[in-house]
Amino acid sequence: MNLPLLYDVALSLLLARWRQTLVAAIGVTFSITMFIALLSFMSGLNQLLDGLVLNRTPHVRLYNEVKPAPQQPIDRYTGRRQHNFIRSIKPSDELPRIHNAGAIIAALRHDPRVRGVAPKTQAQVFYNVGTIDLTGTISGIEVEQEDRLFAFGDYVVAGNPLNLKTVANSIILGKAAADLMLVGVGDVVQITTVKGNRVQLKVVGLFQSGLLEVDKVQSYTSLATAQKLLGEANNYITDIQIKLHDFTLAPRLAEEYAQRYEVQAMDIETANSDFETGTTIRTLISYAVGVTLLIVAGFGIYNILNMMIYEKMDTIAILKAIGFAGRDVQRLFVAVALSIGLSGGGVGLLFGFGLSALIARVPFHPAALPTVHTFPVNFDPLFYGIGAVFSLVTTYLAGYFPARKASVVDPVVIIRGK
Repeated sequence: MNLPLLYDVALSLLLARWRQTLVAAIGVTFSITMFIALLSFMSGLNQLLDGLVLNRTPHVRLYNEVKPAPQQPIDRYTGRRQHNFIRSIKPSDELPRIHNAGAIIAALRHDPRVRGVAPKTQAQVFYNVGTIDLTGTISGIEVEQEDRLFAFGDYVVAGNPLNLKTVANSIILGKAAADLMLVGVGDVVQITTVKGNRVQLKVVGLFQSGLLEVDKVQSYTSLATAQKLLGEANNYITDIQIKLHDFTLAPRLAEEYAQRYEVQAMDIETANSDFETGTTIRTLISYAVGVTLLIVAGFGIYNILNMMIYEKMDTIAILKAIGFAGRDVQRLFVAVALSIGLSGGGVGLLFGFGLSALIARVPFHPAALPTVHTFPVNFDPLFYGIGAVFSLVTTYLAGYFPARKASVVDPVVIIRGK
């Protein structure tokens, strides 16, 4: 059959019931629009949450965990006792430092799989507020490396993070801790170390991670200042944070580094397994809701085409009587369905992009997220590709079954019945 003629007849059928055609196209448009907007927003939200946790987490963390002494005093007993029953085993007197940390860091920085290395020294302290002592943790860091690998400067809401390097005995306080102590940039805070030493540090910045409980205790200072607080030498390192070019290598490299350097190693997947599960579930829910919208639109098109075929039985009989084959009639109604899917889907993609852009411009200033100013939206082309393909597939299936029914209509029975 002549294809231009077939498409001309399909256009006539569409225009003859233009209100029903418009309703079907609007259904597809609405479904595609909400599918794009929902996935873009949920994906942007997942990226935001990932940034809060995963971007601040090293791909591999090397540390020296405090463990019980492998040789207990009772184990040295050589008497006739066959079994030793030990309770309340005490840790060994080793410090939680990484031995030969300088050589390890130098070797890691020459590893082609490693993007960067940031050493850290952790110190437990008390913030002195009048007669009250608040528990805190100070992390000694190399500011440039911390900013390059973990976007440290993005979370400093007041002051300049580089002042840790230039100002002696300085500290960047967690904002929640600063609010409790009623201090700001330029003030001096007094802390007490676990060894009982009292030290005064100048506040050069305020840090806000987005996690309130962390901001109440966590503060940052330079690596040298943290080592001075602990009374240790300048090679005292408690953590080595590693960022990789390909973070999927983290589990394997964690095992490799642990064996090579005789330290404990934690990879990012193990450290954030629960968080990854939550992200996966949110993504599945978003896709499920979006696909459901498209399926509902497909049923709407199916109902409209089914009614159109029922009302156009006379037309179908005449078409078959003048030479249209059953396959031609099937192609005719499939073309009608696909035209609805193409027009409605195309407009839906444009509206979806417009709605996503509108959401991305809505002001959003949560107190716990200083780096966020608008609602997070991800304009991933994959979402638009999925929406376009799915709109065509659902409309094709919605038109195929009624079209197959129309293709087997016997024109003699229809005309004789009239």
